[in-house]
Amino acid sequence: MQFSSSLCRGQLVRRYKRFLADIIHQDVPLTIHCPNTGRMTGCAEAGWTVYFSTSDNQKRKYAHTWELVENQHGDFICVNTGRANQLVAEALEQKRIPSLAQYDDIKAEVRYGNEGSRIDFLLRGGDEPDCYVEVKSVTLLDESEAGQGYFPDTESLRAQKHVRELIDCVNSGHRAVLLFCVLHTGIERVSPAQHLDPAYAGLVREALAAGVECLAWKADITPEGMTLIEQVPFAV
Repeated sequence: MQFSSSLCRGQLVRRYKRFLADIIHQDVPLTIHCPNTGRMTGCAEAGWTVYFSTSDNQKRKYAHTWELVENQHGDFICVNTGRANQLVAEALEQKRIPSLAQYDDIKAEVRYGNEGSRIDFLLRGGDEPDCYVEVKSVTLLDESEAGQGYFPDTESLRAQKHVRELIDCVNSGHRAVLLFCVLHTGIERVSPAQHLDPAYAGLVREALAAGVECLAWKADITPEGMTLIEQVPFAV
């Protein structure tokens, strides 16, 4: 996927109130929208270079959206969590994920499960069982372990619920995939964050034992665009 308009750059001052960030752009202070409700650990240090898009929607209070950040090592990180589903949708449509390439019918945001969720993608094709795909954006890099990424970056009851519902999908005779979309160019492998959310890590282990598939795919990220390019190891 290519960004619809050229991204502008600035320096991060602070991220606050979950949805806002103050930056310096061409020596001028500017407040931009932050499309990330998470803790953004390791993604929002003052002084780092930020890249933002601009909307022509006159009704928006903040016309600019924070898309990427470049850390002190030169790694690019996508902080716009909505981009993960766009990247996966593109990869599914172009059949670039081999283990999911047999499905021609791709539906997004389909309601399912006993806990009132919406699955990111429901895949159907021929005689294959329905395949439920839940996408998670991975941006947490452990600086003490070269290339080690984790999900989630804090306790997440919502993420726990999604794993339980994927287990229910498998138990109902469907195929279920937990797809970790790596949006940090410094991450080379992914694990559930036992140290931050042990309940989630335990559920992932239970899911694997039940037959849920866990895949991790890494994106190439530049200020021009992003593409899922390769599968990376996933280990519990």
